[in-house]
Amino acid sequence: MKLSVKNIQGETTGELDVGFEVIPDGRGTQAVHDSVVAHRAARRSGTACAKTRGEVNGTKKKPYRQKGTGMARAGSFQSPIWVGGGVVFPPRPRDFRKKVNRTTRQLALRKALSERLKAGDVVVVEELSVPSPKTKEFAGLLARLDFGSGSRLIVATGDEPNLRLASRNLERVVLTTGDALNTYDVLRFDKLLFTRRAFERVEQRLAE
Repeated sequence: MKLSVKNIQGETTGELDVGFEVIPDGRGTQAVHDSVVAHRAARRSGTACAKTRGEVNGTKKKPYRQKGTGMARAGSFQSPIWVGGGVVFPPRPRDFRKKVNRTTRQLALRKALSERLKAGDVVVVEELSVPSPKTKEFAGLLARLDFGSGSRLIVATGDEPNLRLASRNLERVVLTTGDALNTYDVLRFDKLLFTRRAFERVEQRLAE
């Protein structure tokens, strides 16, 4: 498969051979599902916590005598049915991460990229740089590339400080690097913009 390569004026300057196998329909879907579930699970903080009746502060004394008060019998201030008491089966701190092996992660990323390539949602530019960290300049650059108006993911090399500063104020535009690109990001944005070096880095990752 070949991809057109543009310059920052939006003009086609050449072609790029996709350096990994484009996965056909019907293969890799489960790997994508497993990777996305694992990614979203790893983002959960897992810090919810409540106290059991054994952890609630309070005396162990019986609140009042067993009989003769006209009230239901009670044996503890920490009872779960009392206000301020413990919680039955409370949430506890936990790690939600799921293990996905490297082969599955690579297959998932290849599958996700393959689908976006076939759908025409990937744009490659020779290089992406702005002379100053101004959002207006970067927005104009995206307009020249005819990059759409939905959510957009910019994949660069990570050594462009002006690009990082200029892009962070644009709504629904996220900047990442070829090393950090993952299956979830490939799927959740409407359009993907790669610099040539960043795309080659992703190809290298998938060939390892």
